[in-house]
Amino acid sequence: MKKNILMSLIILSAVTFLAACGNSGSKTTETSESSQSADSIKKVSKPPKKDITVTEKVNKTLEKMTLEEKVGQLFMARVPEQNQIADIQKYHLGGYLLFDRDMEGKGQAEVKQAIASYQAASKTPMFIGSDEEGGTVSRLSRNQIVSPAFKSPQALYQENGWDSIIQEIERKAQVFGELGIQLGMFPDADVSTDPQSFIYDRTIGMDAAGTSQYVKLSVEEMKKQKLGSTLKHFPGYGNNRDSHVEIVTDNRSLDELRKNDFLPFEAGIKAGADSIMVSHNIVSAIDSNYPASISKPIHDVIRNELGFTGVIMTDDMDMAGLADFISQDEAGLQALQAGNDMILSSSYSTQIPYILTAIKNGEYSEKQLDQSVKRLLTWKAKLGLI
Repeated sequence: MKKNILMSLIILSAVTFLAACGNSGSKTTETSESSQSADSIKKVSKPPKKDITVTEKVNKTLEKMTLEEKVGQLFMARVPEQNQIADIQKYHLGGYLLFDRDMEGKGQAEVKQAIASYQAASKTPMFIGSDEEGGTVSRLSRNQIVSPAFKSPQALYQENGWDSIIQEIERKAQVFGELGIQLGMFPDADVSTDPQSFIYDRTIGMDAAGTSQYVKLSVEEMKKQKLGSTLKHFPGYGNNRDSHVEIVTDNRSLDELRKNDFLPFEAGIKAGADSIMVSHNIVSAIDSNYPASISKPIHDVIRNELGFTGVIMTDDMDMAGLADFISQDEAGLQALQAGNDMILSSSYSTQIPYILTAIKNGEYSEKQLDQSVKRLLTWKAKLGLI
């Protein structure tokens, strides 16, 4: 009897001990799991690294710029025949526009190397542009840098409609990306239906509705391909003469311009166009005194009536439509005073000092300067240059 009671007590003690050990192990495991879970929560809840926004990039870049650097950003210069690198550093140029002489007799590798050298020399990354509308206006095609040649909008449309237009932009994006070009200076938003007119071959050759569709599709595809788009030549050439060789006056009514020529520009703006190029034509219905490129009323229409917030640029300042009207130095300053953000010019070496003097004299405000530089830097950031 005593033996049985003793045995029972031993067994009970053993069971109690084992149970206690089991509970202790369970608590240890729970504590360990709880600790691991807490660590996981800490890792997950740690705020992710903040991406720098375009606005922050632009503001940081602008804050570090001198007055001279800001003014230099306003110039998209024709690549000079000499001192290409030295002028980038001396004048702080915002971009270089390639012409035939920059490609003639060269291969793709040489053009690419030259562009890379320009970027390496510039403190702020440059726009590199080339007129690549296709057809009669294609520097790359004319100098056999690209093969087959880029076709005109009309030729593409005749092949396979709008699909051909889109496919050609895809091909341009591939070529531009390889070379280091961001701006092809297209699409042409001019409404021209007269085969005898100066601008006709460069356009889609359709009425306002067809031209608007061409511009819309082009801008949308260019955004997709990260190419900078430029609608030209505001307020629209129509069937007028060539301002490359003479002063041109457009006598159409404002009502006609609004119902016809403005429409493709409106379509491009709605599609997200990056920039608008202004012609040198004197558009008498808006401003009978000055070429459009240096007319404030013209720029007021772009900003206030059409609601465009992107970059406005002049056409080439060397064209007779402007050069025969006013001196280059005065034209450069007046272009900025009128509301342009970027000047296409070969005369930057005298225009820039002239503008700097005008700023010091209060003729062109630093506030307006900063607004233009911000628009240009924002465009560069969106294209991945900054």
